[in-house]
Amino acid sequence: QVQLVESGGGVVQAGGSLRLSCTASGRTFSMYGMGWFRQTPGKEREFVATLSWTGGSTWYADSVKGRFTISRDGNKDTMFLQMSRLKPEDTGRYYCAAAKWALNSVAVVDAEHYDYWGQGTQVSVSS
Repeated sequence: QVQLVESGGGVVQAGGSLRLSCTASGRTFSMYGMGWFRQTPGKEREFVATLSWTGGSTWYADSVKGRFTISRDGNKDTMFLQMSRLKPEDTGRYYCAAAKWALNSVAVVDAEHYDYWGQGTQVSVSS
């Protein structure tokens, strides 16, 4: 089992920045990668970004490319999402997710391919 705990959400004005963190514990050696999804009420969970744990590959949703950066601190099994130039449409609850199996560019955006989830952290961007 892997446990995921997110932090770093908050309220920010449009154009501002936030950094989210996700710390993994448990059988972290079994993970292929970790990523972020977000969700707003009444909508499905939406892919944001993912990082492979060993190879360093990254994937981003088109809506966040150039504004968000996903990274990790390998020594601490912690993943970060640096969010810059935030827009009101970035508002949502951000969930950290971990996958046990290898992901490709098709599978990486599908929440069904992730095995562990955190409780989420709220991000609100005001206009």
